Amino acid sequence: MRAFWRALGFLTVFPTPALGDLAPGELRRASGYFPLVGWVVGVVLWGGHRLLFGVWPEGLAAAGVLALWLGVTGMLHLDGLLDSADALLPPVSRERRLAILRDRQVGSFAFGVGATHLLFKLEAVAAAGAGPLLLAPVFARFAVLLPMNLFPAARTEGLGARARRGGLGLGLLFALPVFGLAPLAAGLALALVLAVAVFAQRRLGGLTGDVYGALIELGELFFLLAFLTVS
Repeated sequence: MRAFWRALGFLTVFPTPALGDLAPGELRRASGYFPLVGWVVGVVLWGGHRLLFGVWPEGLAAAGVLALWLGVTGMLHLDGLLDSADALLPPVSRERRLAILRDRQVGSFAFGVGATHLLFKLEAVAAAGAGPLLLAPVFARFAVLLPMNLFPAARTEGLGARARRGGLGLGLLFALPVFGLAPLAAGLALALVLAVAVFAQRRLGGLTGDVYGALIELGELFFLLAFLTVS
């Protein structure tokens, strides 16, 4: 259970037992539980959708569910998306991109990508229904395991590098219901996640923790959009 608690504490704001400092290889072992954490997030979103859409108008309810989504993840993945946008999109050198990822300031690319992303996600929440909201967090936290195992790290230090190369088989076990219930949506969204990962790898020479966060954030949106497209 320690690996699960570590994954839950790493990816969400939910309280966990005191675990102390990270042991060598511990975050890599915990990565296999990322999709299980996705089920926890998904259940919260499913419940929030059922509650808020029953008492509020659609637009306000969707905004409430989105706020809940951002809240339970501590905006960790959104932060990764913003940092990745500033680093990957401007025409600069690889060294400058890596330096931007260490800079906590938000630039124009982050603002534009973040605003557009949240608008799409808000509309997707309003249109998709409670079921896809249960599945999207699971899908995204499995989808990120593929780039974490397939592509090298852009830096050897950092939490992202410590979480690599582990958990794919266990993660697939937790994510299998998603591929069974929504195979077309999951397949299409997975292709999009991998395409973004390839783009990032070519620009950085590898992937970082910020990119992993961006892939989770985009994976959730890609799944919702794919579900709405093929349903």
